[in-house]
Amino acid sequence: MSPADRPARVLLADDHALVRRGVRMILEAEPDLEVVAEAADGAAAVQAVREVPIDLAILDVAMPRLTGLQAARQLSRRTPPPTMLMLSMHDNEQYFFESLRVGACGYVLKSVADRDLVAACRAALRGESFLYPQAESVLVRDYLERLRRGERLPRAVLTAREDEVVKLIAEGHSSREIARLLTISVRTVERHRENVLGKLGMRDRTELTRYAIRAGLIEP
Repeated sequence: MSPADRPARVLLADDHALVRRGVRMILEAEPDLEVVAEAADGAAAVQAVREVPIDLAILDVAMPRLTGLQAARQLSRRTPPPTMLMLSMHDNEQYFFESLRVGACGYVLKSVADRDLVAACRAALRGESFLYPQAESVLVRDYLERLRRGERLPRAVLTAREDEVVKLIAEGHSSREIARLLTISVRTVERHRENVLGKLGMRDRTELTRYAIRAGLIEP
C-alpha cells in the first residue's frame, strides 16, 4: 500500500490516560488518521519513534521525565525529523514560540482539540504550520516568516542539558537523584545548577521552580 492509500500513522504522547483516550477517539473518527503508538512521557515518545514508523508525533507540552518540548528537541535531530504537533492546556505565548523553535509545526489547545486537532494534523502532514486562532498575531506571523526565510533566530538561554537539570530540580529531586537519572556525576549536576542560576540571575530552588513553570518544563 502506498503512503497515499493508507491513513497517516500518528504517535500520541500525553501523561494522562484519559486525555490520550479522548484524543485517540477524535483522530480515529477520521479515515485518514490512525494512532499506531502511545506514550505516557517524553522519553517514551522518543523511544517509540525509534521503534515504530510514524508520519506525525503529537506531544503534550508538559510530561514527566522529558517534557514534550524536550522530546521534540531530540526528535528534531533525527534524519529526517518527524512531523510534530504540540498539545497543551495552556494558552501561553512562551510555550508556543518554544514549540516552533524546537521544530513543531503547530500548537493545539486541549480545550478546543475537538475543533482544531484534526485540521492541525492535516496541515502538518501537508508541511504547513497550524496557528490556533488566538495566536494569529502580527508577532507570530513575523516569527514564522523569519523561520521561512532561514534567518538566524535567538537561541534559548539554557542548553538542553540545563533544561533537564532545571526540570528535575523543580520536581524536587536531589542532586544525587538527578545524577542517577541523567547518568552524570553529582559534581556535574552541581555545576549545571550553578551555571543556570548565573545565567538566569536566580538564587535558589524556589526561583528555579517558578522559571520551570514559565518555560513549560513542569505544570503549575
